[in-house]
Order: sequence, then C-alpha cells, then structure tokens
Amino acid sequence: MGVDYYKILQVDRNAKDDDLKKAYRKLAMKWHPDKNPTNKKEAEAKFKQISEAYDVLSDPQKRAVYDQYGEEGLKGQVPPPGAGGFPGGTDGGPSSFRFSTRNPDDIFSELFGFSSFGGMGDFGSGSRAGGPGFSRSMFGDDIFNSFRGGGGEASGNVPRKAAAIERTLPCSLEDMCKGTTKKMKISRDVIDASGRPATVEEILTIDIKPGWKKGTKITFPEKGHEQRGVIPADLIFIVDEKPHGVFKRDGNDLIVTQKISLVEALTGYTAQLTTLDGRNLTVSINSIISPTYEEVVKGEGMPIPKDPSRKGNLRIKFNIKFPSRLTSEQKSGIKRLLMSS
Repeated sequence: MGVDYYKILQVDRNAKDDDLKKAYRKLAMKWHPDKNPTNKKEAEAKFKQISEAYDVLSDPQKRAVYDQYGEEGLKGQVPPPGAGGFPGGTDGGPSSFRFSTRNPDDIFSELFGFSSFGGMGDFGSGSRAGGPGFSRSMFGDDIFNSFRGGGGEASGNVPRKAAAIERTLPCSLEDMCKGTTKKMKISRDVIDASGRPATVEEILTIDIKPGWKKGTKITFPEKGHEQRGVIPADLIFIVDEKPHGVFKRDGNDLIVTQKISLVEALTGYTAQLTTLDGRNLTVSINSIISPTYEEVVKGEGMPIPKDPSRKGNLRIKFNIKFPSRLTSEQKSGIKRLLMSS
C-alpha cells in the first residue's frame, strides 16, 4: 500500500471522524514547525505527512479509494467510483483522475479555528497569521502560550506541562505480599473533537507486584485534565501501607511480637502463626527466651521485588509476662532450681 496513513495518524482502520480529528489535533500540535525550531525540516515533513493522512482519511471518497487501491489509487493509477464531475474524470481511464491534496495550513486552520503560523516552509500559499510573528491578541493566552512556552518572552516553543497530580493508594500487607490488581475510577475533563470541554470517566488498572513497598509510584502519563495550550498532568499513585493487626514490615523482613509467660520463656515455646499468604506456620523454640531474644525464620518475610521467588525473613520478638507476685514457697523453689543448675 506504500504510505500507511492509518499508522501516520496513529488510528485503527475503523476510526470514526471524531477519532481522526482528535488524532490530528494531537499530532499537529506536536509537530507544528513553529514549535520545533531546532528540527524544523523534520517537523515540516511530519506536519505535511500528518495533514495529508488526515485529508485522505477524513474524506469518504478519498478514503474508499485509498482502502481499496492504496496510495497509487489516489495518484490516478485507478479511477475512483463515480469519478465523473471531478477534474480529469471524463474518460474514466486509470490515468485520467487524480485527487488534489489540500494545503496543510488550511487543514490546521479548519480544525483549530485560526490560521497556521508563519514560517512554515514550502506548503503553498495558504492563509497565514500575518508573517513569521504572532501575538496574544490573535489567539488568546492559552494558544499563544502553547506555542511560545508561556509568558510574553519566548522561553521555548514547547507547551508547558501541568504539575503532576499525586494520589495515595492504600494497600494491605497481604496485597503487597501476594500481589493484586486494583481498579481506580477517575473523572477528567477532555477536549472533544469539536474543541469543546467534556467530562469522561475512565477505569485505570494498577497491578500491585509482590514485594512492592510504601512509596512505590505508579504513573499514568497525561491522565489529568485537558486544556488548550497545556500538556495534561501525569497522574501518580503512591503506594501506602495499611497498618496490619499482626505483622510489621522492616524492609523485606516481617516482624511479629508474641506474648508469652515466664515459664514458656524459660522452658520452651511453640509459636503458631498464619502467614500473609494464608499458610499455617509452626515455629518451635527451645532456647531460653530473654526479653531481647529474637527468633529468625529465614524465607518467611516479604517477597523481594526484583526476585519475588526469594523472600526476606520473619523475625519473632517476645513480650514476656512476668508474674506480679510470688509466694515464699515459689521463691524458694525457683531459687533452689536455678542455683542447682
């Protein structure tokens, strides 16, 4: 087919008129030569290509010929259906018909409601905004700033980007241990194909990976509100850890504190735990448990983000309950036992 206009405009083959307009607006603003002074030749070529793609796909007759015969069909290699009444279509021969290409400036003017800016290279003699310069009074602050980089001084030819929007994403330790998928519904303002603001709702999918930590950021580029002359803000979700009733996290380790009696601390203790992924864990401790003692169970902590098959450790700490009082007989017995050992 030669040139792929659908690919150039970044739309699928079933794209409707509104889809084409939205795609053209986005790409034309990006590749307008006045916004690309450092690579103007490349921008001019891209801008012309984008305009040509929109011109063909937005015209039902041109699009029908292109879909059937490709670029060659548009250049007169085949007659379009019902070519009579078009320039050169009287004899119906393959070389008798050729679609004309519209001026890129005229297309830009039609879709944006104002003429393209000056200094556009050899795009023909279409309407311009009065030479190489342009002012606020022509277009309004938002459009002016999008081409000048904001403010009255030329601080660059790239539209400013709105400040990022950050939102907290509360996650349980179970979520961050096993991984999960969260759906977030957002409402945002967009500019529709006719250039008017509209509110749309979207569902964003966030895949929480095993081992993610508090502070992990998930960025959805340009999902903020759309407005003329401003690149939409990025929407950033920041993972926050919900408090857990049993475990605390320390890096990749998990910490749990168990209450035990003095007898258990001295004679042995068996800890019974339910892990974050739902397994029952039994840990037998035969050592004497002092107030600072810590039992380490390797590989039972949080998954390590870069390699979730590996895990940190589970650290069991103890809160030893000492008796509030002892009888004389108990004191003598304990003393006798301890001294004999």
